[in-house]
Amino acid sequence: MKVFWNIVAIIQKELHGYFVSPLAFSIAAVFWLISGIFFVFLLLSEQGIIQSVAIQEQLGNTTPVDVVYEFMQIYFNAIASLTLFILPILSMGLYAEERKRGTIELLATSPLFNWVVALGKLMGVLIFFITMIMPIILYEAIAFQGATPPISFQVPLLAHLGLILMAASILSLGMFISSLTDSTIFSAIITFILVITLSILDALANSIGGQLGEFLAHFSLLKNYENFVMGVFNSSNLIVFLTYIFLGLFLTSQSIEVFRFSRK
Repeated sequence: MKVFWNIVAIIQKELHGYFVSPLAFSIAAVFWLISGIFFVFLLLSEQGIIQSVAIQEQLGNTTPVDVVYEFMQIYFNAIASLTLFILPILSMGLYAEERKRGTIELLATSPLFNWVVALGKLMGVLIFFITMIMPIILYEAIAFQGATPPISFQVPLLAHLGLILMAASILSLGMFISSLTDSTIFSAIITFILVITLSILDALANSIGGQLGEFLAHFSLLKNYENFVMGVFNSSNLIVFLTYIFLGLFLTSQSIEVFRFSRK
């Protein structure tokens, strides 16, 4: 129980830092602006999906199209691309700022387990990200309430779950990178390169081919995310995301442990 309250205390500290940070609010504002533009453009513009379907019907195409489902495929893929740029910036200061200010020595020598601190920091930044995507849920609730036929609740639920799991994976790995340096910019750049590499693993796997290529494809962030967006729950996709999250937490705790011993 004491460990639980320690984690809660760290989460509160991290959230307080984000909600008073001009940089964090700037990131959130950019995310809200771009995601809102995407939403309006894809749904209501002349090149949007509603107009595209209407034109196809005028041309005599009688094949039924699930507009909401098609819209969500396009929109959530666009949101995924946006988060690939946003999340490395959110994770870059998790430990790098502690190194820069010298407070990482307090964390390394504190009676708290390293994984407790890492988990608290990860949960804090993840909760902040979840608050960032809340307006998206509001957009959808307003736009889809009159959908005919009504949209299945499972599809948006899994899409948002996939987005949160992918974000947690990226933030966890970014936290590890942040624990290695006192430069937030360097941390963001390396995290971005790592995330892009993990996102296009399926494309790299296709060029490699064979069993090795097939094995690597299973670890693609975007490929596992896309299955959630399609409304398909596969335990293997969940396991991949949880593996990335656990790996980031484990490597971060080991990184701080190495720092602790180096100071001794």
